[in-house]
Amino acid sequence: MLILGLLLVGAVGAFTGLVIAGNLSGGPEYTVSVLGQDIATMNTLAVFCAGLALGLLFCLGLAAVASSVVRRRHDRSRTYPAHSRRPPE
Repeated sequence: MLILGLLLVGAVGAFTGLVIAGNLSGGPEYTVSVLGQDIATMNTLAVFCAGLALGLLFCLGLAAVASSVVRRRHDRSRTYPAHSRRPPE
């Protein structure tokens, strides 16, 4: 879960960075392009909603990472009773 969360956070961050870097010109209609490929033409509301969706995906990735770290700490702090070994009869 930790790797999946880190992968999600990294992918969303990289995609957002590429979109922002490639689309610094503004206007009433935005042509979104990533790595030289036009993806869509969006208005201001669509860009805002896409930003909300990316933000939610980023938070989902952070929650997965935090959950994994908490679970790992909880499992390490748990003490297990010692098992006695008896020789076979």
